[in-house]
Order: sequence, then C-alpha cells, then structure tokens
Amino acid sequence: SPRVTHHSVPVPQETGPTMVGDEHSDPHLMSILGATKRTTLGNNFCEYYVNDAPRVVLDKLESLGYRVVSMTGVGQTLVWCLHRE
Repeated sequence: SPRVTHHSVPVPQETGPTMVGDEHSDPHLMSILGATKRTTLGNNFCEYYVNDAPRVVLDKLESLGYRVVSMTGVGQTLVWCLHRE
C-alpha cells in the first residue's frame, strides 16, 4: 500500500516595514498608526510606512473599527482592502 507522509511547513511571519498608505491617506490615521512618509528613489509620489508587522497593523486597524473586505497577492506583496462603517 502507498505510504503517506505529512510535512509541517512553518508559515513566515513578516516583520515589516509595512506600507500603510499613500500621499492621499488620512494624515490623522497615519499618525495613529505611527507611520512616516517617505519617497522611494525614482518615484514621484510618497508612501506611509510603519515598522510593525502586517498582523500588528491589522490588529490596530481592527481596534479602530476597520474590517478586512478582501485580500490578494501581487507578486511578493500582499494587499488588504479594509472598510470602516
């Protein structure tokens, strides 16, 4: 009979930095998240980043009333869409 082998693969826990907004994001919300604005060399726009892992950012946003609506992967990047009622 065939042998079945089970393997456990650890799930990576990303540590940040995490991009949390663009130049049009709410400055008050970015302040609450502790985000800093920066422009990457070659880009003509700004982005907000935090040093927290994505799961920490999602927990903070949940405590502020945001809920995940969808999530997708784009290359090596994960993108979450959130909504607050």
